[in-house]
Amino acid sequence: MEKILITGGAGFIGSNLCEHFLSKNYQVVCLDNFATGHRHNLTKCLENKNFQLIEGDIRNLETCQYAVKGISYVLHQAALGSVPRSINDPITSNEVNVNGFLNMLVASRDAGVKRFIYAASSSTYGDSESLPKVEDKIGKPLSPYAITKYVNELYADIFNKTYGLETIGLRYFNVFGRKQDPNGAYAAVIPKFVKLLMNHESPVINGDGNYSRDFTYIDNVIQMNEKAMLTENPDAVNQVYNTAVGDRTNLNDMVYLLKKYLSEKDPKIAEVHIVYGPYRKGDIPHSLASVEKAKKLLNYQPTHHFAKGLEEAVNWYWENLK
Repeated sequence: MEKILITGGAGFIGSNLCEHFLSKNYQVVCLDNFATGHRHNLTKCLENKNFQLIEGDIRNLETCQYAVKGISYVLHQAALGSVPRSINDPITSNEVNVNGFLNMLVASRDAGVKRFIYAASSSTYGDSESLPKVEDKIGKPLSPYAITKYVNELYADIFNKTYGLETIGLRYFNVFGRKQDPNGAYAAVIPKFVKLLMNHESPVINGDGNYSRDFTYIDNVIQMNEKAMLTENPDAVNQVYNTAVGDRTNLNDMVYLLKKYLSEKDPKIAEVHIVYGPYRKGDIPHSLASVEKAKKLLNYQPTHHFAKGLEEAVNWYWENLK
């Protein structure tokens, strides 16, 4: 029974990964400092004898070294997300996303970890206007957060070339789904809007609503992590992959579908007014991924396109936010 370390395992993506790999009978170690993650995300996991929780911070090298003991695979999800957060506090974002990342690489190298899979970001594409986004064509970063995630890719590449550590980066595109936190100043748009609509409050769209995103349901992200972890294709390792659907939805259409699914449960939601506000600093206008590389090298096949994923997410929030 192989052992997996999931950093940031109490967060949205991390806790879904913990549950998935426990269901596959892996031993799972979760490292989290609960800065943005939540203990209630781990309720099911804590009941499982194959699960271990380490409360600690990736900015502490000794903590990282302790966490990787006996680990075969690292799924590194721990980070301070959010473009606005990084603009407001670039120092802390850098400490966690760069220094913490480097600590995990060093600890994984020294512990003889088989493979290091890490959460990269679509923000790395920066000011590149080409669509769809292809892995080897990026622009200049538009935020401190984007810089930190690009630095992760550079460090991972160097650790492979210099020390032989196998690495795979997954550039997440606007992940959404069950367990994503709707609360807080830096909440992602879909859970935030779901909560507002359920409370009959008006969501605010930044701009005119025509900005588009390749919204990616959590089950597609779980699939990519699993395929990256288990692939035996030598050409697939030491690469970076778009982790997305390969389709885009603008914010107006996203809100239309949200209201449609939610008003089936509460007809009053159909009457909630949408408010339009100013554009947000650091936002890219459009995001659309090519997933051809992942399909070719990892045999990735997204199971959830946006509408299907959104309907499942709405059902989960309806049961868990009421």
